Amino acid sequence: MSYKIGITGGIGSGKTTVCMVFETLGIPVYYADTRAKELMNTDPALKAALTGYFGKEIYHGDGLDRRKLADIIFNDKTALEKVNSWVHPTVARDFEQWHSRQTSPYSLEEAAIIFESNLARHFDKVILVAAPDDLRIERVCAREQISPEVVRQRMTNQWPDEKKIAMADYVIYNDNSHLIIPQVMEIHKLLLNRYTLESTS
Repeated sequence: MSYKIGITGGIGSGKTTVCMVFETLGIPVYYADTRAKELMNTDPALKAALTGYFGKEIYHGDGLDRRKLADIIFNDKTALEKVNSWVHPTVARDFEQWHSRQTSPYSLEEAAIIFESNLARHFDKVILVAAPDDLRIERVCAREQISPEVVRQRMTNQWPDEKKIAMADYVIYNDNSHLIIPQVMEIHKLLLNRYTLESTS
């Protein structure tokens, strides 16, 4: 049975970049946020919950109106908690089905709020991608063409790195002064060694 490894980090930390390095090593990655967006358009129970709470106008011809939903949940903690309470169990079930089909020693689930949502217990280990706040803001502003104020507002829904570092099993620093690939290789080696030891014991 392969290990379930969570990989997390705040907005703009560079989780996706790190995941791409793991993928080049042959490790499958489940992108929870991307998959959640797909499931909000395809899972009947999830769609029913969202329309029941926000009204049918939350969907239009192309599917879920993401900008409208984002505007609501980033300014309304109760709405955010509601959405999370429907999306997280749906994604968790989908991940379990996906993971059961993998044949590698371990697979990764990339998700932004593993610690904030109390999901760490579902994984064998959790990797945190950490980066300074100012660098994260700069990255997101460039990527999404939004203002620093909007990014800071989104960051308030996520815990600071200091708190998450204390809870993570491994930390990858993506701060432009540490090289990413050697850090990934070290964690990859540790996980493979652990898998080999447990498989042969």
